[in-house]
Amino acid sequence: MADLIKKPWLLVVTIGLGTLLNPLNSSMISVALTRLQEEFSLTFSDASWLVSIFYLTSAAAQPVMGKLSDMFGPKRVFLSGLVLSALASLLAVFSPNLIFLLVCRALQALGSSTLFPSGMSMVRSHITQGQGQALAGLAIFSTTSAAFGPSIGGFLISWWDWQAIFLINFPFIAASFLLSMFVLPNTGRMTLDLRRIDFSGIALFTVSIVSLILWLLSLENETNWWPLIVCITGFISFYTYERRKHEPFIDVLGLKRNYNVTLIYLQFISISLVYYTYFFGLPAYLQQARGYNEQNTGLIMLALAGMSMIIAPFTGKLVDRFGSKVPLLMGASTLTAGTALILTFDDQSPLLWLITIMIILGMSSGFNNISMQRALFEQVNQEDTGSASGLFQTSRYLGAILSSSLLGVFFTGTINIEQLHLVAIVSLIFCAIVLGLTLRLPGQNNTS
Repeated sequence: MADLIKKPWLLVVTIGLGTLLNPLNSSMISVALTRLQEEFSLTFSDASWLVSIFYLTSAAAQPVMGKLSDMFGPKRVFLSGLVLSALASLLAVFSPNLIFLLVCRALQALGSSTLFPSGMSMVRSHITQGQGQALAGLAIFSTTSAAFGPSIGGFLISWWDWQAIFLINFPFIAASFLLSMFVLPNTGRMTLDLRRIDFSGIALFTVSIVSLILWLLSLENETNWWPLIVCITGFISFYTYERRKHEPFIDVLGLKRNYNVTLIYLQFISISLVYYTYFFGLPAYLQQARGYNEQNTGLIMLALAGMSMIIAPFTGKLVDRFGSKVPLLMGASTLTAGTALILTFDDQSPLLWLITIMIILGMSSGFNNISMQRALFEQVNQEDTGSASGLFQTSRYLGAILSSSLLGVFFTGTINIEQLHLVAIVSLIFCAIVLGLTLRLPGQNNTS
């Protein structure tokens, strides 16, 4: 094993095959929602829970799994995550109803959420030279699987059915598990300290978010106010509890002290909300309003997700030269322009025009993701990088959760162009927030 560890690329491949599961499974579902609506006789708001439950579980689980990795050793946690992901994927294939499938999606998110923090721990500990290249390699696994997830999912559903998007996990799980047995370093002691895990904070956070989702989805018909009351009460209780916690789930006092960082998280939530609204909404529109099958829909979605990958290297150079603000202004501008152009698209518009709009929206993602992370690092101390990065991921998850709720409110019945336009109008409001927050960002900080 010692000889194998000396080969960093093998360690990166082993971890990468596991860490790609979370972005792959969060993206493949985008082209499967329409088929799952048909299978289980669901409304779009019902089906949107398949998106929300995955991101909500991921948001709550990743910080916990990082601490469990410290307690039990990253290799044990990594292998356990692979086993849980395999079990969840297998059970999902036999789902008889939505509730069962939701449980499987939650377990799938829980299992895949163990892989990134434990994998990162091993990279930081066992790759001392070329660590930046190793992290870039892991990023390639994640971004590629997220970008090609809709295309892979569309092909699999056309080839077989929705169950295939769960079975496709097994080759990656098997390869990562076998390699992990021989490649991953066996470090860490079995020391369980439950006091380090903020179960109460996680519970209050989860109840608050679920209540918010329930209230938003109730706007579709007759508004229910009790979920909003529970949500507000939950967030107040969460803040009061977390500010007294030694190892909080979310460091609310730190957010209060560093106002710029708080606004960066708010900006990233808004960016993610708009982007994921199109990432999950456009496949449903293409299938239900334009009549494209899952395979063609997945290919069309490459214009959105693939463009992000093309722009990302260019953004990296911009960030190195100008800092975060210049590329973020480009990202905010293309996000706003793409959203406004959605309003020019109608049922008579050619597909090429929609693809052009999707390319512009994809460019915004390529500009925003790397630049937002750099903006965060420009405002936090080096020793706070780990916790700040965790909250950065949580912001992404919150944006995705809110996007699925937004779609659940407006996508009622058979999806049509008027509903897509309403979604774009609401998205324009968040684009304005993104643009305003980008303009108020300080310039390049050379102390980052």
